[in-house]
Amino acid sequence: MILLQHYLLISAALFSLGVFGVLTRRNAINVLMGVELILNSANINLVAFSRYSSSGIDGQMFAIFVIVVAAAEVAVGLAIVLTLYRLLKTVNLDQAGELNK
Repeated sequence: MILLQHYLLISAALFSLGVFGVLTRRNAINVLMGVELILNSANINLVAFSRYSSSGIDGQMFAIFVIVVAAAEVAVGLAIVLTLYRLLKTVNLDQAGELNK
């Protein structure tokens, strides 16, 4: 039997990996992947708490909303990364400060 703690443990591991990826990587694509891991860990929490509560399908509805927002975030993020690459020929975030010159 899978308990709520199992879902929370997996979600905490995904969240930790996502935060680690965002804080340690300088590549814009890797940072976007870290943000997606963080959002997916939130989705696991929403669905798990909805499964083990009597509130109905509220958690699943919020998870679908987060998935839609994440898709829009990826589209905008990749457009920014492509513009960064076109202007600087690199996706290193340390060099993105040069865009305002």
